[in-house]
Amino acid sequence: MDELKASGKPFQISKQEVWDAWLKVRENQGAPGADGQSIAAFEEDLKGSLYKVWNRMSSGTYFPPPVKAVEIPKPHGGGTRVLGVPAVADRIAQTVAAARLEAAVDPVFHPDSYGYRHGKSALDAVAACRRRCWERNWGAPG
Repeated sequence: MDELKASGKPFQISKQEVWDAWLKVRENQGAPGADGQSIAAFEEDLKGSLYKVWNRMSSGTYFPPPVKAVEIPKPHGGGTRVLGVPAVADRIAQTVAAARLEAAVDPVFHPDSYGYRHGKSALDAVAACRRRCWERNWGAPG
């Protein structure tokens, strides 16, 4: 964590971004991906593992490994659906990318955009609709 910014790399990914992403991934736990590496196994050489993710992302040579396909039962019956489980390192890389994308696009989203946004939910959208229905008399003209 000594050097926070990459030097001489085409993409300015900081080691702090990778560390923060690791903390989120570790908190979420999750099953091993196609490589079979668990969170605990990743943590055995944490410094080296995180360095690999950072180095590949900041140099532009990061490519995601295959995703493990796991069938899970659908709620309320009706068969199964396939869930893709990325490797731990890929979940970290995805978290870094998602944080950067969110920071870039969230400020330009309309305030009433609720889908897939941090701090907003479908219930927030319903509450806004409900509040607006009471603010205006929808039955009266004009």
